[in-house]
Amino acid sequence: MTMEKGNKAPALELVNTDLETVQIPSKKSPTVLLFFPLAFTSVCTTELCHIRDNFKPYEKVDAEVYGISVDSPFTLKEFKESQKLNFPLLSDFNKNAARAYGALYEEFVFGMQGVAKRSAFVIDEDGVVQYAEVLDDAGDLPDFEAIQSTLENL
Repeated sequence: MTMEKGNKAPALELVNTDLETVQIPSKKSPTVLLFFPLAFTSVCTTELCHIRDNFKPYEKVDAEVYGISVDSPFTLKEFKESQKLNFPLLSDFNKNAARAYGALYEEFVFGMQGVAKRSAFVIDEDGVVQYAEVLDDAGDLPDFEAIQSTLENL
C-alpha cells in the first residue's frame, strides 16, 4: 500500500552513514524523506545535489531531510562524501522503510529486485504525512516546489 497524504507515518529506525540508528520521522520538526533507487547513478545524483544546492528553504522551516536508499551505509557514506551532501543519508538495506511507504520496486532494471522507488514524503511534527509522491519512472524527479510549499504551509 502506498503512503498517502493524511496517513500516519510509520515509526522506523534506519542506519546513517556513521552507523548510528536514526528514528524517522522526527518528532521535533517536519521531516522530508527522499527515497532514491541507487547511489552513484545519474538521476539520483542530480536529485540529491539539487537538494544540496537548494537547502535554504528546508533550513528556513527547520526540516529534517533524509535521503534513503537500499544501498549499504558504507556505499552511502562514499556517495555522501563524493557529492558533499549536507544532509543525512540512511540505509534501508532490509527494505523495511520502502515497503512501509509503498515505495519499492519488486522488479527494477537488469533483473534487480527490491530497489526503492524515487519518492518524496513530508511528515509534520505529529507524524502525519502531508505530502506523498511515489514515482514509477526512476528517471523522473520529485516536485521540489510542491515539497517546499508543503513545508511552508505546515
